[in-house]
Amino acid sequence: MSSPQMDPPGLYAAREPIFPKRVKGRFRTLKWVAMAIMLAIYYITPWIRWDRGPNMPDQAVLVDLANRRFFFFWIEIWPHEFYFVAGLLVMAGLGLFLFTSALGRVWCGYACPQTVWTDLFTMVERWVEGDRNNQLRLHRQKWNSQKIRLRAVKWSLWLLIALCTGGAWVFYFTDAPTLLGNLLAGQAHPVAYITILTLTATTFFFGGFAREQICIYACPWPRIQAAMMDEDTLTVAYREWRGEPRGKAQKGTAAAPQGDCIDCMACVNVCPMGIDIRDGQQMECITCALCIDACDEIMERVGKPRGLIDYLALRDEEAERTGAAPRPVWKHVLRPRTLLYFTLWSGIGVALVVALFIRSAVDLNVTPVRNPTFVTMSDGSIRNTYELRLRSKEHEPATYRISVGGDGTQDLVLAIEGAQDDNVVVPADQTLERRVYLTAPPQSALARTPSQKIDLVIENIDNPARASVATVFHGKGQ
Repeated sequence: MSSPQMDPPGLYAAREPIFPKRVKGRFRTLKWVAMAIMLAIYYITPWIRWDRGPNMPDQAVLVDLANRRFFFFWIEIWPHEFYFVAGLLVMAGLGLFLFTSALGRVWCGYACPQTVWTDLFTMVERWVEGDRNNQLRLHRQKWNSQKIRLRAVKWSLWLLIALCTGGAWVFYFTDAPTLLGNLLAGQAHPVAYITILTLTATTFFFGGFAREQICIYACPWPRIQAAMMDEDTLTVAYREWRGEPRGKAQKGTAAAPQGDCIDCMACVNVCPMGIDIRDGQQMECITCALCIDACDEIMERVGKPRGLIDYLALRDEEAERTGAAPRPVWKHVLRPRTLLYFTLWSGIGVALVVALFIRSAVDLNVTPVRNPTFVTMSDGSIRNTYELRLRSKEHEPATYRISVGGDGTQDLVLAIEGAQDDNVVVPADQTLERRVYLTAPPQSALARTPSQKIDLVIENIDNPARASVATVFHGKGQ
């Protein structure tokens, strides 16, 4: 008799919605503060004004894609200075390594955009539908007028938040007040509307419906964090040696010995990821520490010490099992790995600051014209032609004097295309392209030498801004 055929296990399980219970405590307060700061920075920053002169938008933070520049208050980054952006990205990565090695996934729990907007959406959900029990009841009941009304209100508020989120993003790329007026008048570029709609849809879906799924399946960091953590990393953990065996409180002298955990499930009910921290370290844990607040509240109610769930290092857990005192917090934080990350992070930061302050307000690029390398004039003099690109970072029109430096260059005659003398005027924050002609008299050494190194020098006549580029003057030789 043949056995019944078994269906293969499914590769995907439908998501079970998570409705975290409201909790109060120091970590929940810290998350509220972090959320308020992050949202304020994101929504308000494009509207901060900064005087940049008559020809530029007065916006403090601006990504000017049209002119390929980035403005951050008094700092202006040009395309050839992309190493500043690369340095900041490296610092961000090292900072993530630093905080993870010291405090686990603290970034994920407090400052990650997915966490911040999910917290905001969850807050709206509680305001409309009530706390966990009410949300569960509404989720399980059949569709009726009450459920339709509550869901419509909730989704409308989510959509409004998502629209504001997508709208705020495009304000970073052009003058915010001008763009807002064009958007409301229907006169903005189609790219702006497409970007807003795309970000609105993704924010609505990620913050309202996907939530923890983004952290588990879309984000690579949960799988990388294990390499950043070790036995000295302080992370949210359950003191299993103290809590087990868990069970409801028992009365009477014959009651079996049990730990401090009364199996109330408070830590599970408040977890935005829907996990049980008592099962040990898990990839899904974002170290938000809300389970600590929930457990501490229960411990106070039943008259037991706080800290059954707490920030804990694995090294300390092993020591506490034997009754030894845990290591001081500073010894967990200040250890070779974190000191190395901090040294690299601060070193790059210092290098970027130094590079920022020593950079010139003007850039010069000189390219000799190779076809031909030189021209013999009717009087026997030798002329070389150069393509000059002069980029001025001044916020007002600037006048620059062009000269030649180097051995034997005193006889060279300099002429600039379209100029009456050796001065050129460059508009504010613009690049000027001109041809420069250098002519050596027939009797000069430069005219009789195959090639000679020279310097083209530019100087701002109103301030110390100066730049020079080494190039070559070609003669006809002997």
